[in-house]
Amino acid sequence: MASTATLTHYGVHPKRGRDATDAIGILPAFTGTAEHDAWAPYFTYDDCAHALCNAHLLRALTSLPAKQHQAWADELVTLLVTTKDLVDTTRATGQEHLDEVLRATLDAHYDHLLAQGRAANPLPPPSPAAPPPRRGKRKQTKAQNLLDRLDTHRREVLAFLDDFAVPFDNNQAERDLRMMKVQQKISGGFRSPAGAAAFARIRGYLSTLRKQGLPVLHALEGVFAGSPLVPSLSA
Repeated sequence: MASTATLTHYGVHPKRGRDATDAIGILPAFTGTAEHDAWAPYFTYDDCAHALCNAHLLRALTSLPAKQHQAWADELVTLLVTTKDLVDTTRATGQEHLDEVLRATLDAHYDHLLAQGRAANPLPPPSPAAPPPRRGKRKQTKAQNLLDRLDTHRREVLAFLDDFAVPFDNNQAERDLRMMKVQQKISGGFRSPAGAAAFARIRGYLSTLRKQGLPVLHALEGVFAGSPLVPSLSA
């Protein structure tokens, strides 16, 4: 699924991964900023910029197991929420970026909290008697994995700070996906790929009409009459 404030598209594919997103056809041609939950296949698209959904990160920071939950996580939640408020307030005045000194201060605070997180969650040194490590990523705690994400993708986490047009989160997509998940939960699936594709197309059309304030019933009447109402395709 891909969506904006005015458009919704649902795609159906038997696989989950780059094969699916390539076949759906939006991300391969997209050159804007894609905001998502850090799913690895998204980062394989290099022609667009990326932003991470901070709602996902806030949930991850507040849901760390009690034994892994340290002060740095709470402080980072406060920093992200405070930064969002600063961006919202600055945008409301007609400005397009924060004061450079303030921006540098926020960046430094972010780095400081990550350093605190690293200090509180050090990787254990390898044991001299331990067997050679297996191939693949070394097993880590949830806190260590989260710190890796916050560090590796710090620019994507703070993309809303670099570009005021980038939302703080992708709750728009979460809202657009909710009824599809409800349908999946109730029916369990579709009897044919064609039925699934038809449902996705109809649902995306109706969602787009509502977003653009167009009359849904009138549009459906037009579809059956052979003169469908075509919504604006500008994002």
